[in-house]
Amino acid sequence: MIGMLDFDASKPLYEQLYENIAQEIQTGSLKQGQKMSGKRTLAERLGISVNAVDTAYQMLVAEGYLESRPRSGFYVMEVEKLAEISPIFSHEESLCKTQWKFDFSTAAIDKSLFPFRTWGRIQKELLYSKPQLLSMGDGQGDLELRETLAQHLQRYRGVKCSPNQIVIGAGIEYLLGLLMPLLGGTIALEDPGYPKAKRVIENANRKWIAVPVDKNGLSVAELSQTDAQAVYVTPSHQFPTAVTMPVGRRAALLAWAAADPARFIIEDDYDSEFRFGVRPLPSLQGMAQNGKVIYISTFSKSLAPSIRIACMVLPHTLIKPWKQRYGEYASTVSRFEQQTLCEFIQQGHLSRHLSRLRNSYRKRMEQFKNALQQCLGKSIKIYGEHTGLHFLIEFETASEQQLLQAACKHGLKVSGLKQYCSAESKQKTAVVLVGYGCLAEEQIMPAAQALQQAWKEYL
Repeated sequence: MIGMLDFDASKPLYEQLYENIAQEIQTGSLKQGQKMSGKRTLAERLGISVNAVDTAYQMLVAEGYLESRPRSGFYVMEVEKLAEISPIFSHEESLCKTQWKFDFSTAAIDKSLFPFRTWGRIQKELLYSKPQLLSMGDGQGDLELRETLAQHLQRYRGVKCSPNQIVIGAGIEYLLGLLMPLLGGTIALEDPGYPKAKRVIENANRKWIAVPVDKNGLSVAELSQTDAQAVYVTPSHQFPTAVTMPVGRRAALLAWAAADPARFIIEDDYDSEFRFGVRPLPSLQGMAQNGKVIYISTFSKSLAPSIRIACMVLPHTLIKPWKQRYGEYASTVSRFEQQTLCEFIQQGHLSRHLSRLRNSYRKRMEQFKNALQQCLGKSIKIYGEHTGLHFLIEFETASEQQLLQAACKHGLKVSGLKQYCSAESKQKTAVVLVGYGCLAEEQIMPAAQALQQAWKEYL
């Protein structure tokens, strides 16, 4: 029997009727082949209009619940009973909801530093003045933004490219995933290194090999002993060890790539804007004279992780293969976001914003380092403070696992160096990564004191 309708509900009566009938068909209360009541008969019984019944019936026909037979009426069609699915919550999901007292993760940033007013004003102006941005744009990204980025990258990172070489995409992981089919052979990865890059390569069903990192970055001598045809590196600020690859090592890496026409270097320049004290070395791509470097970068740290704008600069030899494979793809970044970033750069806001960020994070870095030294004492060593937004803290009095467990017990989110290693780590001392990107000035000393409390038995 079709359930009664609620005349006081905000939901339309025809929709309520549709849902009631669909539910009875799904549960088997209305059987296959059963003839439904006539529209007028049902309307009179329920006290609603014939149009409401007709609309509900037509929706049920469109979705395959009913069959309309000319001059006969509406009949119930066969519908498999839908299995009831109970929500399942895993232990990992519950851990994701942990309320951390302090978040020291390396990816954290201070959201209060985002240029809300300027970004919002530009986006609002574009929304009203350029309705054409609602239409589909270029799959590589809007030409105007690619032209602006080519100038920006040349000026600040020494990247030498034309707009035609640039691809805009929703994050580095997305661009890396599209890049994989264009490269041959095994992919070499830094060890320790960025875990998401490894996951992207694995998801692309590509073979990878770990190459150790030393005090000068990825070991080219070790790389030369492998069969790798491409290598993923973070030369300006190696993640997670924070070392910078010097010019000599860079030249050796470029020579490795030049020795075989099929070899390429993937340079991830993820946070080069955060280098304190000295100007960062130019990009590896800018040093190369042979088009062997694929340059990728993102605005996640300088703006916000949720603004999914990353760019990749392809060598000329990969442009044609890229267009053959992805020429009909649509861009994964909203054209309003693209044009907002374009205006933001052209009007000089990005350079001023980055200057403010560096000043703010430099001050925060110095204060946090002093607070850590004051609270943790001389039993620890701090390094990696000259670039990026995290420190490495080295202990000789505890294991990495002990430190991580103690921090977690006190509600402190930190990570250990071994977590980023593919092979068995040869590190003799425990090293913990502590990010300070999202710490407000007034939180710095309490955060250091919280770490002191968590690790007091190892100090």
